[in-house]
Amino acid sequence: MSAGWLSRIDAVEPKVHAFLHVDRSATGSGAGALAGMTVAIKDLIHVEGMPTTAGSKILEGFMPPFSATVVERLRAAGAVLVGKTNLDEFGMGSSCENSAYGPTMNPYDLKRTPGGSSGGSAAAVAAGMCEAALGTDTGGSIRLPAAFCNLVGLRPTYGRVSRWGSVAFASSLDQIGPMARTVDVCERVFHVIAGPDDRDATSARVPPPARTDVGLKGLRIGLPREYFGEGLAPEVERAVRAAATWYEGQGAKLVEVSLPHTNAALATYYLLAPSEASSNLARYDGVRFGRRADGVKGLRDMYERTRSEGFGAEVKRRIMLGTFALSAGYYDAYYVKAQKVRTLVRRDFDAALSKADVLLTPVSPTPAFELGAVKSPMALYLMDVFTIPSALAGLPGLALPGGFTDAGLPIGLQLTGRPFAEGELFSVARSYERAHPWHERTPALESS
Repeated sequence: MSAGWLSRIDAVEPKVHAFLHVDRSATGSGAGALAGMTVAIKDLIHVEGMPTTAGSKILEGFMPPFSATVVERLRAAGAVLVGKTNLDEFGMGSSCENSAYGPTMNPYDLKRTPGGSSGGSAAAVAAGMCEAALGTDTGGSIRLPAAFCNLVGLRPTYGRVSRWGSVAFASSLDQIGPMARTVDVCERVFHVIAGPDDRDATSARVPPPARTDVGLKGLRIGLPREYFGEGLAPEVERAVRAAATWYEGQGAKLVEVSLPHTNAALATYYLLAPSEASSNLARYDGVRFGRRADGVKGLRDMYERTRSEGFGAEVKRRIMLGTFALSAGYYDAYYVKAQKVRTLVRRDFDAALSKADVLLTPVSPTPAFELGAVKSPMALYLMDVFTIPSALAGLPGLALPGGFTDAGLPIGLQLTGRPFAEGELFSVARSYERAHPWHERTPALESS
């Protein structure tokens, strides 16, 4: 793959628009755990020598003077960093339509979304332009694109992977993670980027796990009843149920569990994440870095025009929602209450994972939808209804290919585990992948 990566990008990138920047001179070392592996980086993560836009006009022209910890680790392992990928602006979105630089297309159907916010990373891997990519996941932004693009994608346990050098959206939720076509490649990248980092105050002092193989016989697989109700597309439910039946046939025990605060998790997330975003994005003021509006008349005018012109509609919506939730008179009623509900969500998972070793669920209620088809912000928010709860709980979640719809669209499965149990998730996923090589069904971009 690595020898012809540039010609592959030249051939299919105009159809997919996965990249915001391609480093045509990129090379890697001949040694290391990822020697010669081509890896794309979501344009929310700093790479020295490449621009960081976060998919926003407000960071237009910004060149970071350093690389993120995960980038340093990839380079030390010999990876070839081919470029920066498109995303929903500042990671805020589920369809990769909120980028200031235009949407990314799903390689399996160019009229459809690749998912968001890490849609460019997913599309780049699915289209064969690189072997792996990094994304970020705040409420589902690795797992949803992986599901829509027939990939394996991991959201690690909160704190497992350093966030130093990544543009912040919601600091108590953001996590960097890998995406790849197969479990083994995804796991290899994870082992390189994971581990403690003194520069990240939220970094867990836990080393990455050694590769492990968990036997399926006797493994307790939990099926949360709240994840199989109204709104779940029949083809998605059939795929998840079929996977559960297969695991049962291999000796696993299926256990029905409950996550009773699932319905409250979405509202909780959309108070906490925008609140943190309103604080984190206050630094984009036209003074310190990035864009400044022309012809301003005084400081207030500069702030207002710079932020009005630089931020897109979805980012503005979340800043306003978060600022309102943090404002005097509403802080206790909204933000503090949401934090209390977050604790209940975490307790739900603690209880479920005391009865089961791993949870098996859908990633998304539906397969990939057509670009422009979902107009309502709330309808887009609902795409993350199955990924947000585990993010609030800080748990690891892994998306893997689970088959295709009759129309040829990928369906993703989601495995959720206990804190720092990524090795177990990879093992359980690897067993399914060996028996169901859905990843071998690649998009036929050349004929599209």
